[in-house]
Amino acid sequence: MSWESPVRLWLLLGVAVLAVAYVFMQRRRSRYAVRFTNLRLLDRVAPKRPGWRRHVPASLFLAMLGLLIVGFARPSDEVRVPRERATVIVAVDVSLSMMATDVDPDRLTSAKAAAREFVEGLPEEFNVGLVGFAGNASVFVAPVTDRQAMYAGIDRLAEGRTGQQGTAIGEAIYAALESIQTLDAQAAEEPPPARVVVLSDGANTAGRDPGEASQAATAAGVPVDTIAFGTESGVIEGGAGRTMTVPVDGETLQAVAEQTGGGYHEAGSSEELRAVYDDIGSSVGYTTERQDVSARFIGLGLILALLAAAASMFWFARIP
Repeated sequence: MSWESPVRLWLLLGVAVLAVAYVFMQRRRSRYAVRFTNLRLLDRVAPKRPGWRRHVPASLFLAMLGLLIVGFARPSDEVRVPRERATVIVAVDVSLSMMATDVDPDRLTSAKAAAREFVEGLPEEFNVGLVGFAGNASVFVAPVTDRQAMYAGIDRLAEGRTGQQGTAIGEAIYAALESIQTLDAQAAEEPPPARVVVLSDGANTAGRDPGEASQAATAAGVPVDTIAFGTESGVIEGGAGRTMTVPVDGETLQAVAEQTGGGYHEAGSSEELRAVYDDIGSSVGYTTERQDVSARFIGLGLILALLAAAASMFWFARIP
C-alpha cells in the first residue's frame, strides 16, 4: 500500500497527543476525586459506576480520527477488477494416453468434467473456444459467448477424434492463436485480451515445435497456462491384452508456460484438477489495478463514529 499524500499522515501525531492527554486527565481525575470514608454512603450516592464503559466512546472516537486521517492521505493499493472483455481458449489433449485410469474414471472424462466447470465459472461476456488435440489439433468450438455450444463441444471431445495418435502441443497453441485472431473483423488488427489453457499428460510428440508456438503466443501477447494431468502410474490397454505405461510428463508444458508468461500446474486427481481450474479462472476473470482505497478507511471511520455516539447515548445519555 502507498499514499498519494503521505505528509498528511503527520496528523496522526495529533491523535497520539489526544490519547496521551486523555490518559493524563483520567489519572488526574482519579487523584482529585472526592473520597468517602463511608462505603455504604458511597454505594447509595453512586450505586452504578460506569467503570470501563466510560472509556469506550473516547477510544472509538480516537480510532475514528486515525482512520479518517489515513483516508485523508489518499492510500492506494492493488485491487482485483473484473475484466469486461476477454477470450479464453481451452485446449484438451484427447490422445490415447488420456484413457489411462489412474484418475477415476479416466483422465479424459475427468478433464472434460473439470473443463465444463471451468467454463461455467467464467464471466458470461467472455468469448470461450475449445481445441482438441492428439497427433494434430482441431478447433471444436470457435470463440463464442454461447455456453451451450461450449458444453456440447466438450461432450464431443473423445480419444482419436483429432486424427492420428500423438501429442501435438505446439499445434494446439497455433490453433488457439488462429481462433483468437479470427474472432471478428477487428481481432486481426486489435485482438481482445486473451488466454490459452492447455491440458495434457505428456510431452510433445507430433506437429510443430512448442517452443516456436510459444514464441508466437508471446508475440501476440497471449499467455498460455498449462496443466500436466495424471500420475506416474498411468497405464492403458494395448494390443493383444498388453498394457502400456503412460506416466505424466510436464516438462514441455512447464517450458511453454514459462516462455509465454502463463502458469504451470500439476494435477494428479479430479479434485486437484478442479482446484487448478479455479485458480486459473480467478486470474483469467480479473485483472489487478492500483486504485484509490481511501473510501475503505473513511467508511470504517464513520462506522466507528456511529458506534461511539451510540455507546455514549446508551450509557451516558449524551453524545461525546
